[in-house]
Amino acid sequence: MRRLILTVDDSVSLRQMVSLTLRQAGYEVLEAEDGQAGLELAKGHEVALVITDQTMPRLDGVSLIAALRALPAYALRPIIVLTTETDPEIKVRARNAGATGWMNKPFNPERLLEIVAKLLPDPPPASAHHGASAGGGQAGAGAPSNDQQAPSRKGGGPRSRRA
Repeated sequence: MRRLILTVDDSVSLRQMVSLTLRQAGYEVLEAEDGQAGLELAKGHEVALVITDQTMPRLDGVSLIAALRALPAYALRPIIVLTTETDPEIKVRARNAGATGWMNKPFNPERLLEIVAKLLPDPPPASAHHGASAGGGQAGAGAPSNDQQAPSRKGGGPRSRRA
């Protein structure tokens, strides 16, 4: 499968930072400005992983996750929530909808790449360089911090392939 990642966030600057981090690591990236646009892009492309915000216009992150999980192609694809939201109830709703993992903003680019690499274990193209990332002394390579939880196995297992 192509290593295409969909980032969904209504913040242009955050979407660009996430996309730049992923592209510098060798991933292809699609960007959507809200959950509805993200759902439409996901339907039209073979996306290997989705990274979504929670609070967005038109369709929020939990609703996007539920809509994606209803599509056979996305039943097992990993979905990460990247948000400023800290309400435990929303985390439970996201997990119940099928979220694979949760990270709080501001994000640590190195930690994001670690999580993506765990969820998409095939290495990116040889031309990629993993060392290129800006900022961040949040979570190290050890156990995730409280605001950056390791991905669960739900939705992160073997991925179905569709022609």
